Amino acid sequence: MSFRSVFIAVTVAFGLILGAFLVNRARPQVETEQPTADFVLASGKCAECHARLQYSVVHEYEMSAHAKRGVNCLDCHQAGQGQQKKEHHGFVIATHLTAGNCRGCHEGIYQEFLRSRHAAPSWAAIYGEKGLTSDQVAFSEQYQPGGTKRPPHPFVAAEGASAMASGCEQCHSIGKPNDDGTIGTCTDCHARHTSSVALARLPTTCAQCHMGPDHSQIEIYDESKHGVMFAAQEKLLKLDANPRTLSTRDMFVPTCATCHMSGINGLKVTHDPSERLSWYLADAVSSKRPNYLRAQANMKQVCEQCHTAALIDRVYTQAEQVVASTNTKVLAAKDIVDGLHKDGLLSGPPFSQPIDFTYFDLWHYDGRTSKHAAFMGGADFVQWHGNYGLLEKTVELRHQADELRRSHEAHK
Repeated sequence: MSFRSVFIAVTVAFGLILGAFLVNRARPQVETEQPTADFVLASGKCAECHARLQYSVVHEYEMSAHAKRGVNCLDCHQAGQGQQKKEHHGFVIATHLTAGNCRGCHEGIYQEFLRSRHAAPSWAAIYGEKGLTSDQVAFSEQYQPGGTKRPPHPFVAAEGASAMASGCEQCHSIGKPNDDGTIGTCTDCHARHTSSVALARLPTTCAQCHMGPDHSQIEIYDESKHGVMFAAQEKLLKLDANPRTLSTRDMFVPTCATCHMSGINGLKVTHDPSERLSWYLADAVSSKRPNYLRAQANMKQVCEQCHTAALIDRVYTQAEQVVASTNTKVLAAKDIVDGLHKDGLLSGPPFSQPIDFTYFDLWHYDGRTSKHAAFMGGADFVQWHGNYGLLEKTVELRHQADELRRSHEAHK
């Protein structure tokens, strides 16, 4: 064979190898770097399409802990018991993913979630018991008394289905009952394809729902010293640190998750934020939770990772004084409204009279805000967004009540 022929053959072979390398380099990581043929079949084939149609889905998955640990697309998307199925390009997958698709690997976490207010009580806050089985209601009531066994909220009828579906449900669906018998979805906090612990630790993730005048936790946090420090030093924190080894070296500034859920410095991790809450602050008139002493001890343990016991006790003492004061103010307003009902001066369905809104805003906005802010270090929300509103609306409520009584006397 001549030198020319050998040279041409070598050049063609090199060109083919280079071409194959360039083509392979353009393929998604999920398709080229996975360990087994089965993995490539289930994830590489998915990536082949979705990299062209929705590249962000593939890219997010490539960065996830699931990808690093060999969990493929089909592991999560295959239909579980009780789930509707569909054929999808040679695979049978679930039509809709639920917590049931996560619990196979995270059963302990799912059980903690079920005991929380994020589960059935969240859904029941809108629709009451509707859609929940009697077993689900009974289970939830063991841990959150009165949170699930309740009627639908009056807003459901007053505001209409579209307002509920595009408004309230977008947050409260974290506790929506699913066709497969499970409750809720994990992706509200962890996202669908990143499945990220870092995302769940961000205050903005909680702020998707915990914001606004009726539950202004993110606004309070942003004002607090914790929030100011997080804004300044977020890039220095290890938001993706392993939950089992998380320490104050990783998270030396707390976020919502640090205080309510994380197992920092060897403390217990929980997916039931109620474990560290000692009061029902969201109620019109707040009372101690059944686990008051244990919950307070659990939360103080977290605080002690950064603060002295004297400081923590002072904050708790002052916050509980705000709770007691707010309860007194709300009860005084409630007495005015109850007196009108008793005397037959206020009738009709909920939210059919101007005074209904005044009283609701008084406890649901101003009262809640003052109590939450007292525990979270938001001075302006204790005062101007809390107690000032309580005072203003109490004066307005009394005026409205007097007007109703004068109008009634005039029409006798």
